[in-house]
Amino acid sequence: MFKSRVVPTETPQQIHDAMARGEIILVDVREPSEYAVERIHGAMLFPLSTFDPASLPDAQGKQVVLQCGSGKRSDMAFRKAFAAGVLVRSHMGGGIMAWKAAGLPVVSTDPATGAVHDRV
Repeated sequence: MFKSRVVPTETPQQIHDAMARGEIILVDVREPSEYAVERIHGAMLFPLSTFDPASLPDAQGKQVVLQCGSGKRSDMAFRKAFAAGVLVRSHMGGGIMAWKAAGLPVVSTDPATGAVHDRV
């Protein structure tokens, strides 16, 4: 298991900026229903319930960063990846809740109409 008590954590703004620079691949470890309702544009879905670190995408010169709803599941996924010997850069502290609190954009689905919206 992960030897340190502290998993490398980055803020939503740091993640946003790293994505804009093309440095990272953001991996969302929430469940498909959560991802369908609201997600960060460009995040890939790898649910924690079926999380296999060996299946993480080939970053092709980028680093993988994990994200969830609040930071708890992405912390768990980071520890699983570390234990499996799979390199992951960090996880996003506070998850998508902190991302939205920082005023960063999300993609959401209107449950009444099914319409997809990009919004801040």
